[in-house]
Amino acid sequence: MDIQKILEQYRRSEIDLAEAEETIRSMGFLSVSDIARVDTFRCRRTGVPEAVLAEGKTDEDLLAIVRAHVDAAGRVLVTRLSPAQTALLESAFPNGVQKSRAQTICVVHSEGRSEPPKGGGVVAIISAGTVDIKVAEEAKMTAEEMGCKTIEIYDVGVAGYHRLILEMEKLREAGPDAIVVAAGREGTLPTVVAGIIDAPVIGLPVSSGYGAGANGEAALLSMLQSCSVISVVNIDAGFVAGAYAARIANRMQTARAGRAHGNHGGNHS
Repeated sequence: MDIQKILEQYRRSEIDLAEAEETIRSMGFLSVSDIARVDTFRCRRTGVPEAVLAEGKTDEDLLAIVRAHVDAAGRVLVTRLSPAQTALLESAFPNGVQKSRAQTICVVHSEGRSEPPKGGGVVAIISAGTVDIKVAEEAKMTAEEMGCKTIEIYDVGVAGYHRLILEMEKLREAGPDAIVVAAGREGTLPTVVAGIIDAPVIGLPVSSGYGAGANGEAALLSMLQSCSVISVVNIDAGFVAGAYAARIANRMQTARAGRAHGNHGGNHS
């Protein structure tokens, strides 16, 4: 049932306030056996689609949860996939799996292949090294699933700073509303990017690197100590970085559309 219909029922005194509240709170939840409660209403409620974390799930549970999402919404993001889990989904959903280049995240969709909304925001995805691309791609696919256009600039870490400079024209022409910068090792690239372009930067520490400060810990601490103004997500949290960037970008696009509508209306007053 749609929220508007529930509110109409309450307005007409067909249901009381407590019943309306309980109905709205229970909307969008599907029980999957006794293992999960699928939140099919999350995207409408928050603007961020629910994603299925594949890591740690049994094959049976993963398939059951993914099927519930696809049946309810037509498509769902699945994150932190192993190669075996990717093969499992491809077998269960023939022609229904869109994989990232790194194959650690995918979109599973129904035969009708419903399309994500087009928000119009622009998100840039930058990686310091090639090894950071798999996490950057998780951010990329998440932003695209939230309706954003993405631009990718990979392998431009600070050890070869000139590589980033050569891409600055491309970056400025794209006019990103938000930028995700994935970096491992010492994790300094987000600070550099934030110091030379006027868009919000989300630092995405990656668990690359070895020795002291390995597994992304040095990158995370470096980003938290950034002199440039950036936001920072958890280590390898590509989904979170992509979703946060997309929320910024889509709100920017909404504001632009509102201004354009206001200017258009003013011309005809």
